[in-house]
Amino acid sequence: MARATRRRPYAETVHAAALRFELYLRECRSLKAKRSLIRPVIEGLRKRHRVSASEVAHHDAWHLATIGVAAVAPTQTQLTEMLDDAQRFVWSFPEIEVLHVVHSWMEEEE
Repeated sequence: MARATRRRPYAETVHAAALRFELYLRECRSLKAKRSLIRPVIEGLRKRHRVSASEVAHHDAWHLATIGVAAVAPTQTQLTEMLDDAQRFVWSFPEIEVLHVVHSWMEEEE
């Protein structure tokens, strides 16, 4: 009689990555204006793309912002699609100039 295999209640691997967007906000004249530009980007990333997002640097600079994004997915393909979608979303704002994007892939340690 064949022995039934038991499924593990967790994934064998976890795929995680982060993005860091360095942004230039040419139209901003105050921190209040900066926040009004950055807020829809961060909220859209969180709600529409199911990633963690936050402003992580340049909090007191009017024209600069750095947004950090982190994502976890069960497969490398899904993770890549999530990050590509998030990146296209950030690039879609005409009033925000993307200066630099840094990708960081997390390696699983044994």
